[in-house]
Amino acid sequence: MSKIKVGLARFFQSLPAASAVHYCANGLRTARPSKRSIGAIVVLAVITVTGAIPAQSKDHRAFAALISRLSEPGGYFDSDNLISNETSYLHVLGKLRELGVHGGVYVGVGPDQNFSYIAKIRPRMAIIIDIRRDNLLQQLMFKALMEHARNRIEYLCLLFGKPFPRDKGWEQRGIKDLADYIDNTASDQKIFDKTAKDVARTIRTFDADVSSNDLEVIERIQKAFFTSGLEIRYSSHFRPPRSIYPTYRDLLLERDLSGNLNSYLNSEDDFKFVKRLEEQDLIVPVVGDLAGPKALKAIGAYVAEIKEHISAFYTSNVEFYLSREGTFEKFADNLKSLPIDDHSVIIRSYFNYYAPAHPQAIPGHFSTQLLERVGDLLKQCDQGNCGSYNDIVTKDSILLQ
Repeated sequence: MSKIKVGLARFFQSLPAASAVHYCANGLRTARPSKRSIGAIVVLAVITVTGAIPAQSKDHRAFAALISRLSEPGGYFDSDNLISNETSYLHVLGKLRELGVHGGVYVGVGPDQNFSYIAKIRPRMAIIIDIRRDNLLQQLMFKALMEHARNRIEYLCLLFGKPFPRDKGWEQRGIKDLADYIDNTASDQKIFDKTAKDVARTIRTFDADVSSNDLEVIERIQKAFFTSGLEIRYSSHFRPPRSIYPTYRDLLLERDLSGNLNSYLNSEDDFKFVKRLEEQDLIVPVVGDLAGPKALKAIGAYVAEIKEHISAFYTSNVEFYLSREGTFEKFADNLKSLPIDDHSVIIRSYFNYYAPAHPQAIPGHFSTQLLERVGDLLKQCDQGNCGSYNDIVTKDSILLQ
């Protein structure tokens, strides 16, 4: 049996529910498939077997339509948020595994810290929601880079404008070796320029409505990674940079509570899982306010439509701002529209900058990662106990160790 036939068999055996609905929307599921449909199915088999996408082979119209369906008008946040500032982001991984948080649909905010959660939870689909349209554009940039990279080291080289290493065996190396290569290899303007053009061209295939201004924003984001390298940090507008914010290198080399390196870029298998979801249009960036009138409710309706549930909802510290602005009740109301089960959790981050340390704070970290069952938070709010941010992040927090 040929690789393509094997790929087709494996592809349809492993096709997740979310994928089935997505491909149906593309017209691939018909009683008498057209030549175009058969061609699309063969392309999907090629992707499954080789991990590569033939040029100009993928129809992303359903992907673009879903982004539009789920999104609402964007808003403002006072940081670029190109990378996380949460050194504690991996501290929940052991407890997620212990609680059986797996599969379903993952929802999260922000940039690529989501990928480490996605890699460990292994959802059938992920939706990244953020109030800033720039975050959607950055997610499209990540998607394009993953489609051009065959493995982790190529992805990092494309992200930072470095030549690919000439020697082999990089798929077996840990993240420390990859970070050292990026640190010790000179950046190349020609590589950056070519990658920027490739990314812009690829993103236009994702969504024909991406504007020239959008592409300028994406190139500006790429340039920030190229210019700063692994020293790039989270930064806030109108406030001086903080030395306590981690660099991208720090985030790559962070450890979970068992002392293990567990970023999605530490493991080729984890990276390939995220890359595969990206290639199948199953990581969907959305513009939306967690307390807004449309986006979260639309996500809930879509997840119910594909007969799935929310496995994990990573909110970072957005709940702090919602509580401060008096809109937390609207967020809680939106949460009620999400299909959940007994394992569904919220992953949040609490910051100790201007507040007392959280009871679960880990020495040496200015952020504290927390877990709570979504059902417990909703029950707490129904009982009128969500008026205080301190109550929200302490009352039903699950002990991580």
